[in-house]
Amino acid sequence: MIGTGAVAVLTGCGGGAVTGLSQPSAADPALQPQPNPGWDAWVAAFRPRAQAQGISAATLDAAFRGTGFLPGVVERDRNQTESNRSLEDYFAIVASEAKVSTGRGKLRETMGLLQEIEGRYGVPPQVTAAIWGMESNYGTRRGDIPVVSAVSTLAYEGRRGAFFEAQLMAALRLLQRGDTVPSRLTGSWAGAMGHTQFIPTTYQEYAIDFRGDGRRDIWSEDPTDGLASTANYLSRSGWQRGRPWGTEVRLPSGFSAGLTGRGTRKSPGEWAALGVTAANGGRLPEGGAGSILALAGMEGPAFLVFQNFNVILRYNNAEKYGLGVGYLSDRLAGAGPVSSSFPPDRYGLTIDDRKEMQERLNRAGFDVGTPDGVLGKKTEAAIAAYQGRTGLPVTGEPSRELLLRLRRG
Repeated sequence: MIGTGAVAVLTGCGGGAVTGLSQPSAADPALQPQPNPGWDAWVAAFRPRAQAQGISAATLDAAFRGTGFLPGVVERDRNQTESNRSLEDYFAIVASEAKVSTGRGKLRETMGLLQEIEGRYGVPPQVTAAIWGMESNYGTRRGDIPVVSAVSTLAYEGRRGAFFEAQLMAALRLLQRGDTVPSRLTGSWAGAMGHTQFIPTTYQEYAIDFRGDGRRDIWSEDPTDGLASTANYLSRSGWQRGRPWGTEVRLPSGFSAGLTGRGTRKSPGEWAALGVTAANGGRLPEGGAGSILALAGMEGPAFLVFQNFNVILRYNNAEKYGLGVGYLSDRLAGAGPVSSSFPPDRYGLTIDDRKEMQERLNRAGFDVGTPDGVLGKKTEAAIAAYQGRTGLPVTGEPSRELLLRLRRG
């Protein structure tokens, strides 16, 4: 989801629970219109304000036909939490081998289009494709919640009323312009729309009619306008053509943690003089002044990030998101996983340990889904069930002792 500079970050990690990969559905009863006299009164008071800004009565009638108050939207807005996933888990979710394989296929399928977009805006195909993957799983999870209902609910609710009234006005303008029709104006619970999850005000400013057919259509199965709009947004946000977003690096023994963070910027030559080397053994790339990020701690993978990384953060101002886009883009272009190991988690387990635990729980009849090393609610429930079945204290938490017991059968 477009972030700092264009829209407030609404979820802390993009256009869904994890950047579009867990979109709530309009089939949820709490995301169906429900009677609410307060919302009705708010809409009645809003209509004259909208007409004073050039929205026709016909547009308003069409836009609000069949809409209503969505209590599930308010619930999600009030209960947002910043992602507490480690960088290792985050990478495992957004750039799993399955998602990389799917993404490489999508990249090949759309390469001609993405190269054409690169020619106009300077953003490499793999970067545009990575954002597409992060935001909507390559267009498969664009969101099906009516945008007018969602943003009008949040404007009425009032916590960020002015912000969401602006989104509603922008949504009405795109309807009046004819970019889409009310029945197709759908998106996430917070109003982010289309293949790359633009909110309405960002759409209004940056969306592109790439083929010149008279509509900026980011909702259809054809991703052309969505992908071009993303590249246009990055370009206008300062993307530097021909320069990298960043690269994985190795830090020398004793490297000071005080030198990490975006507050310290040095040229590649200066970093090299301090003993920083490219993880692949080559020279550090030329990308201008850059910063070292070590979000997994000094023992985990580190990255040298440049100005183009900061441009990615305009989409979502979370460093994990920026690294996720950069890492996924490299994987889509053929690179392997990070070369440095992540340190064990707080339970003393590596990601391979966690995958093994999940595999053994599955074999023992306690369903965790597909083993990926990421400990979510399903794994916690499986651990708790196993602990209860075997007479252990029920905590739902993993441990080395639990893994050893599973190995013994």
